[in-house]
Order: sequence, then structure tokens, then C-alpha cells
Amino acid sequence: MEETFLEIKNISKSFPGVKALNKVSLSVHKGEVLALVGENGAGKSTLMKILSGVYEKDEGEILVDGKPAELNSPLKSQHLGISIIYQELNLLLNMNIAENIFLGREQRRKVKEFINKREMHEKAKTLLDQVGLNVPTSTRVGTLSTAQKQMIEVAKALSFNSKLIIMDEPTSSLTDKETNILFGIIRVLKNQGVSIVFITHRIREIFVIADRIAIMRDGEMVLAKNTDSINENEVISSMVGRSVDDIFYKEKTQIGNVLLEVKNLSTRGFLKDINFYLREGEILGFAGLVGSGRSEIVRAIFGIDRRETGEFFINGKKAAINNTVDALRKGIGFVPEDRKEQALIRMMNVRSNISLAALDAFRKGLFIEKQKEARVAQEYINKLDIKTPSDRQIVNNLSGGNQQKVVIGKWMETSPKILILDEPTRGIDVKTKKEIYMLMSHLAKEGVAIIMISSELPEIIGMSDRIIVIHEGRIKGEMPGENATQEAIMKMALA
Repeated sequence: MEETFLEIKNISKSFPGVKALNKVSLSVHKGEVLALVGENGAGKSTLMKILSGVYEKDEGEILVDGKPAELNSPLKSQHLGISIIYQELNLLLNMNIAENIFLGREQRRKVKEFINKREMHEKAKTLLDQVGLNVPTSTRVGTLSTAQKQMIEVAKALSFNSKLIIMDEPTSSLTDKETNILFGIIRVLKNQGVSIVFITHRIREIFVIADRIAIMRDGEMVLAKNTDSINENEVISSMVGRSVDDIFYKEKTQIGNVLLEVKNLSTRGFLKDINFYLREGEILGFAGLVGSGRSEIVRAIFGIDRRETGEFFINGKKAAINNTVDALRKGIGFVPEDRKEQALIRMMNVRSNISLAALDAFRKGLFIEKQKEARVAQEYINKLDIKTPSDRQIVNNLSGGNQQKVVIGKWMETSPKILILDEPTRGIDVKTKKEIYMLMSHLAKEGVAIIMISSELPEIIGMSDRIIVIHEGRIKGEMPGENATQEAIMKMALA
């Protein structure tokens, strides 16, 4: 019978307005590779942050080596043998390998004020040998490849005498060759009795490296099975097993002529040969995993990111879009994913935020026509049902859903022909979601062409006339919204 290193029982965790985990139970055996998968927002990261001591659980029990454990800090987790390697590597590029591995835990001489560099480099060399990295420990980390940096993170985890290492999307930036090297290291660690929790969106990798697979959905653990007793289709079905909810409001719209055409769009090192079109009155959904390139495509179209190649055509005429001002003049509006940091000036009021993208329309000489600005702001407050005491309310004091409505009102005031919505309903309640869907449908009926990016597959299917699936900077496929299934989208997104 396999020995269990970690057992979690009925773990729950809530944040304001969101239950991130609901009575999650899971065990990790000694010397096994456990794959943890689920859609974006399934609760994987929250669970791992609880195990690594970043978050504290609200309820439930954690057992480490059969003993109850309170993992209330990263140091406590490390002391009990649990380490985490995040997708965004946590290394200081201007320091050398040994300094990174023992940062904050430098080897000291008998006189504590002095660092024993020789001992530190010797221990670092032993750790590098353990992960198969043949590089001098005096090498500056900034000169290493992504795969080598990943190995440094593994060596650092081993320096804590880790018995369980959590790897969050460890292959997302690796080539196939580098991935195989990492898998070799994981197998060595497994043979040494180290347990690995392997978080990934790349389903095929699971069947190469994992002994068991655990699947999360909507903050709950829905399945845990040996890898050899489940297939790829069952994994995808368990990940996306939700039906399209009746909150989606989509009117029948007369779709018109091609309004926007994108040809051969590429950016340095990421987007490759993106080609697609968008028609009047159409809602075009961009599906794909986080980091697939969805946002990078629309950022290039809006002139935020510089393109290496590519041409844009609006109503059949070549359009020069080299910056956001060009995009605005061509009738493009953009509601970005991060409304708080990229779409709003939070310490300004509702009125000023709504007028922000169309200031020329409110300008009279050197001054802003405040009465006109107030009148327009009130129109959008009424039209979008923005819950605010007045147009003078500071935006930071509004709820997330009402902040999103302010952002949409700002772009509606520019009278866009093309409206880009990146994760338009993230972090807002169901009622406000339905209101935004109704607004999207109304704009499409008026002939506005909409590109919608969403990580929620029911939302993509429920609102899109046509769906394009993005994977690793390329278009992997396209399908009509009415014929789309979550399984078909996920198969393309994970290919």
C-alpha cells in the first residue's frame, strides 16, 4: 500500500464575493507525480497557495506525514518539506546561481557577519548535479536559458530538503527538448521519494509524466484517478462539465459585410501569421488558455503592442494603426482585461472616467464643458444602470460590476465601429453579467463588430456568432458558435 505524504480534508476558502474552494479533499503519495488540472478559475492556484503557506484555509484539515499541520506561512510549509515553483520564476537575474539558491539562507562562517562563499558554492554544485545541470555555480542567472532557470528553481526547492514540490505550469515556456529534460529530472526526483504536484493545461503531458490525475472544477475536486484508467476525452469532459446557463442573452442579428480584416499579423517571438476577419454586427469569440496569445492579438490591433509583420484593413481599405490614437481614429474601442490598472483612473470620478476616451468632444478651447460632460455621464449612468450616488462618485468606491459598466460607457461614448472586450465579465456577479450580455447583443444589432475574449467556455459559446481558438500564438481552428462544444474548443486549445 502506498504511503501518503500529504492529505487534505474538506478544505474551503472564500474571498469577498467568491467561494474559491469548497470542501476539497486530496491525497499525495510519497514518490508519485500527481497532475492537477482544471479550467482557469477552477481553484488550483488557491489550493496550492494554501499548501505553500501563502493563503490560510477557512476550514478543513491538512495532514503532513500523518500529523495535523497548520501551514500558516511559507516558512512553515518549507519547514515541513513543501516547496512551490511558480509559473513566473522567482529568481534574481543579476545574482549568480549559488546566491539565488541560498538567498536569505547564506552559509555563514563562524563569525556570523561573513558569508562562507566556498561552502555555498560547493552545496550549490551538489544540488546542480542532482538535477543534471552542468553549469558553474558562479554563472549569472540572467544569462541562462528558461529551461536552465527552471532547473535552478528545482535545485532551490531541493535545498530545503523538500519532500513535495509543486510545479505550476513548469513547461509553459519550454521547448519540447527542454520539456523532456525537465521530465527526466522529475523521474529522478520521483525515484528519490520526492512527490511532485504537476499543474498543467497541456493534457497530453499528463499521460507522459503523471501517475495520477486530479481534476478541479468551480472550486471543487470532481475526480481523482490513476492516469492509466482515464483517457484524454474523459479528462476534458470532467474539466468543462458545465452546461450553458440561461443568463446568456443573444438576439438574432443581421450580420453584414467584412469590417475588419487582419492579415499576416506577427509579433517578435510570439504571435505567428494571424489571419482573420470580423463582420458588421458579429460577435467573434477568441478562445484559448491564458497565455495563448488572445490578448496579444487585440493589443496589436489596438496599437498597444508593436507588430513585426501584418496589415489591417477596415471596410476594405488599408488602415495604418501604429498606436492607440490611430486605433481610436479608426473607430476601435478596447475594454482591457484588467479594468483597475488599464481601463480606469480609480481616484477620478465616474463623470471624468466616462469622458476620458472622447475628451475632444467635450473640449471648448482649453477647457472641458463640464455641463455637457455631466449630461453625457448621466445618460450612461441611466442607460447602463450604473449603481452610483452621483456622477461625482470616485470610481474606486464602486463595485467591480459597476466599474466595468463605467469602462464600457467610456468606450460607447467614442461611438466605436469595432469594440474589443477582453474578459468583459471577469469578477462580476451574475445579474451584471446578464446586463453586459444584453448590451453586447444590442450593440451588435446596431452594427457594431465585437471581438470578445473569454476564459469561460460557456460564455464564449453562449455569446459568439463565430469562435476562433488560439494556441501558443497561432490560430488553431475556427467554428460557428451555434455548433461549438466545450470539448471541441478544449481539444483545439490544448493541441
